[in-house]
Amino acid sequence: MGIIAIDLGTTNIKAASYTDDAKPIQLFSEKVIYHSEQTKVTFDPEEYFGSICRLIQKCAAGSDADCSCMQIILTGQAESLVLLGADDHPLMPGISWLDARSLAQCNELEEQFPPEISYPITGQPKIIPTWPVTKLLWIRQNQPDLFCQIHRIFLLKDYIIYRLTGEAAGEYSIYPFSHYFDLVHKTYWSDILSYIGICESQLPRLVEPCSIVGTLLPSVSRTLSLPPETTINAGTLDHFAGMIGTGNIRPGKINESAGTVSSIAAFSEQMPSAGSGIPFYCGPFKDSYIYLPVCESGGISLDWFKDEVLNGCSYQELESGIKTCDFTDLPIFLPYITGINPPDYHPGTSGVFYGLHTSHNRFHMAAAVMAGVACLLKKNILHFEANHIPVNEIISTGGGTHSPLWCQLKADITGKPLVVPDDTQACCLGSAIIASAAKGAYTDFETATHSCVHIKSVYTPTTNPAYQEIYHRFSHVYDSLFKG
Repeated sequence: MGIIAIDLGTTNIKAASYTDDAKPIQLFSEKVIYHSEQTKVTFDPEEYFGSICRLIQKCAAGSDADCSCMQIILTGQAESLVLLGADDHPLMPGISWLDARSLAQCNELEEQFPPEISYPITGQPKIIPTWPVTKLLWIRQNQPDLFCQIHRIFLLKDYIIYRLTGEAAGEYSIYPFSHYFDLVHKTYWSDILSYIGICESQLPRLVEPCSIVGTLLPSVSRTLSLPPETTINAGTLDHFAGMIGTGNIRPGKINESAGTVSSIAAFSEQMPSAGSGIPFYCGPFKDSYIYLPVCESGGISLDWFKDEVLNGCSYQELESGIKTCDFTDLPIFLPYITGINPPDYHPGTSGVFYGLHTSHNRFHMAAAVMAGVACLLKKNILHFEANHIPVNEIISTGGGTHSPLWCQLKADITGKPLVVPDDTQACCLGSAIIASAAKGAYTDFETATHSCVHIKSVYTPTTNPAYQEIYHRFSHVYDSLFKG
């Protein structure tokens, strides 16, 4: 065993062990404990690190291979915030990216740094409570005594790197999520830091993604029973590691994460035009970029309909019912049940069923929900293509891939072939491929992904005009309601 990939998850932390050539050995996970109070969502950084140590120990103990050349690589969430005092201990509970306490600070920051200023610098068209910069301003305004005690400001992955190696380092691919990073120059954005009262000396040094940042501290080496020369790879964001773990390493393909939230990711070698409004980030490879719009009304739309209207019926029952439906006469569903979704940011958007009549039953409505999410995917693909971002294939992962009917429907409505990879742990596999390349097991990423990534299913789009008509009606209803 030569590689342990750690996925710093929101719900679960995962640790997977691999051989030097990225072949999987075993996987372990631990649930993350959160504390919620109104809009506040927090966690214990010490508990989180303790879980990581236990998972690494399990991975190491489960293999009889030589651990002398071990590499631990990190992936996972970006925005969760950990603040340390002068004694290097957390000053307060970690603040999850789910925490929404800073809505008022978003409004203040957007007045000071409107989108025409911030988007070309940060890659983000909106300032939202997810971004750590908003939480830091909230702390300054609501807990000034604590704010004055802040010695180090870490994103979660930085904190884990620091605890493992003693090195204060953060990698480029997660820092656009902070909203205090200038991704054009790959430096901190001094203007917004000055506004909230933060010094760059409180922040970690910035490094390239997928780079070695240090070796284990002696005390951590003893705790983990691993050699002190064990190297730590900073890795990249979970979405980007997942792209590598599905074979998407060059422009031309998009990854669709078909989970509760639908994220749509594409590689690019250049930044988008200033007026595109597409969220973009530093990619996992040097001088690469990732376009990553996130549709919060993705899979949650079908989960909501199944639970609230269909009394929690199974996917199997759902698909059996939908197969009896005539798709030339479906109602239209706008999947905006959580509000605004890219590529549009119109205030006041909401979920809508349109075109219902007495011949429709619950399965027609369920089919409309599936079709509506597929139309939202197509809307984003068309926006990509209008901004010179090619899309030749969709790689789909997540819970939605358990529905072959939904996968085929997405292919039919978008007009793009859709493939489903075999490995369900794409983030960990992608991280293992990165570490394997760093170890020299493969000459390049093309060779590595060709060897390690396997496709389970391929859905080829049909030419039935009914699917194009669904998208035409979807767009007409949206434009009439929210653009008029």
